[in-house]
Amino acid sequence: MSLTTQFYTMIAMIGMGGVFGAALDTYHRFLKRPDRSRWIVFIHDVLFWVVQGLLIFYVLYVVNFGEVRFYIFLALFCGFSAYQALFKSYYVKMLEFTIKLVIAVYRFCRKMFQTLIIAPIRWIITVIIVVVIGLAKFIYRLMYGLLKLLIAVSKILLSPLSLLIKIIWKLIPKAIKKHLIIYYHKLAGVFEKSKNTMIKVINRWKRKK
Repeated sequence: MSLTTQFYTMIAMIGMGGVFGAALDTYHRFLKRPDRSRWIVFIHDVLFWVVQGLLIFYVLYVVNFGEVRFYIFLALFCGFSAYQALFKSYYVKMLEFTIKLVIAVYRFCRKMFQTLIIAPIRWIITVIIVVVIGLAKFIYRLMYGLLKLLIAVSKILLSPLSLLIKIIWKLIPKAIKKHLIIYYHKLAGVFEKSKNTMIKVINRWKRKK
């Protein structure tokens, strides 16, 4: 390995040590260990260390084709220590600011979405429902009024016919009236039997179905 490659490797590993420190602080900020179960924390820890190891090895492979030397670990430790001593406080502040900024932007976008899209849709749906209910009530009242008017007109038109039937009924001899009443009861009995038969047939069909 040439001196130039060794120099690049040292610089890259120092940088990766700093990146690892920043990633570790970011990981702890979002993980919130006290609020998580132990097995979840364990799985996240394993995944974090695997990802960091793969990332460091990838950078090492790009710089010197993956040759591992003792000074690489020293360079990583120096980069991590430099981050902890010089940049950690600034990075943590920047991270918190970024998180607050993202949350504020998200809340603003959500509020704008609710104001510009959700609220008009709700208003349109409410107006449609009110209009439909109003039309239904209007149609119901109109039909009810027409039905009452039709019944009143029918009573007026049929009253002379009813009066004529009563007069004719009074003029019919009693003997004929008795026969008519007997025929009426017979017809009523026939209709009642037919009705009962139809009901039985329908019930049997429903049971078979």
